[in-house]
Amino acid sequence: MNYIKLKNFLKDYTIFSLNDIKMIDSSFYRRRLNEWQDKGYIKKIIRGYYIFSDLEINEYVLFEIANKIYNPSYISSEMALSYYHFIPESVYGITSVSTRRTYSFKTPIAEFIYKTVKPQLFFGYNLIKYNNKYIKIASLEKAILDYFYLHSDIKGENDFASLRLNKEIFLKEFNEEKLNKFLERFAQKSLTKRIESFGEFMKNA
Repeated sequence: MNYIKLKNFLKDYTIFSLNDIKMIDSSFYRRRLNEWQDKGYIKKIIRGYYIFSDLEINEYVLFEIANKIYNPSYISSEMALSYYHFIPESVYGITSVSTRRTYSFKTPIAEFIYKTVKPQLFFGYNLIKYNNKYIKIASLEKAILDYFYLHSDIKGENDFASLRLNKEIFLKEFNEEKLNKFLERFAQKSLTKRIESFGEFMKNA
């Protein structure tokens, strides 16, 4: 199979793997991928996963790639909070949570960071539609809980203030009932105490 045929077959793929190619052409010779990289036609993201070099990179593309290369996972913590405009600055790396071990990938397009949560805590994400595809991203409430769960050092008013969180978004979008239901599933007293303190801080900020 030549490059033009491959690109035509995979035109709807944001990211593709050798297995995806093998589904089309079982006799495909892996060395062709190295040749196409050398010619600048494709870029390797991580071992076994590639994108076309002319792919237009945006936030949703990065989210889709994050979901794909380390599965199961969903966008959460700092990245999800930034997506909801709950924190003011853009964040370093595409942060996700996964039931697999904590890991990160430095790639030509971004760093993808994955933090471990227990299987029973892998919930609370939404499916966001983009270009007829669906991206898994934490709800605002679950992103907050994941963030505090993964950052046990964030516990007092000075810590909350340093985050420079968007009170307007909090008052408009935040669902306290949903957060409390999610929080029960963590069954962690120290986290509950910190979240309660955080809620009081935001209401009085």
